[in-house]
Amino acid sequence: MALNDNFDVKIPDSSLARQVTQLIRDTESELLFSHSSRVYFWAALLGNRKGLIFDPELLYVASMFHDIGLTSQYHDSQLRFEVDGANAARDFLRSQGLGGTDIEKVWNAIALHTTPGIPEHMHSEIALLQAGAGMDVAGRGFEQFTDEQRGAVTAAYPREPQFAHKMIDAFYHGMKHRPASTFGTFNDDFLAFKDPGFKRTDLCSVILCSHWEHC
Repeated sequence: MALNDNFDVKIPDSSLARQVTQLIRDTESELLFSHSSRVYFWAALLGNRKGLIFDPELLYVASMFHDIGLTSQYHDSQLRFEVDGANAARDFLRSQGLGGTDIEKVWNAIALHTTPGIPEHMHSEIALLQAGAGMDVAGRGFEQFTDEQRGAVTAAYPREPQFAHKMIDAFYHGMKHRPASTFGTFNDDFLAFKDPGFKRTDLCSVILCSHWEHC
């Protein structure tokens, strides 16, 4: 797919990109696959608009792997789902002969995509993945895209009816078995929204009741 609006954005035409597409299509639900595809386009469009220098292939890999940690193959993991995704992308890139800075960029982009306030100060691929994910899930930066751009992306990769609720469900089911991994992130919002019995960990209580304080 190519988007034309004063510039051209398309999925990289490479063996690596094709393998990523097939792997994620075979692994994720249609909901997550289409979401990840849209994230790439929002990220690349924004990068072009801002005149950023980025590697489209690395950005595509990061976009496609960023939510794989929510899938059922990680139902026994106690890591943050972002770290599961970052590790999966790292292993894939290593199998393709990539290494060093390329893997570091992709790993950090995925691991930090739910951590506001940090990615935007890092490499373009890292900043853009967070921006693309925020656009697709929460509409952050919605006004920075034209009607034509939004229409073209969602025509190629449609948002399912009730997309917002389905994404919340996907987050919940991907993390309900590892609630401790949501501490210190906004991911505990998904557990609290879906499970009235969920109790958030309160850092002030942790500090006040530590061994130092003898609570």
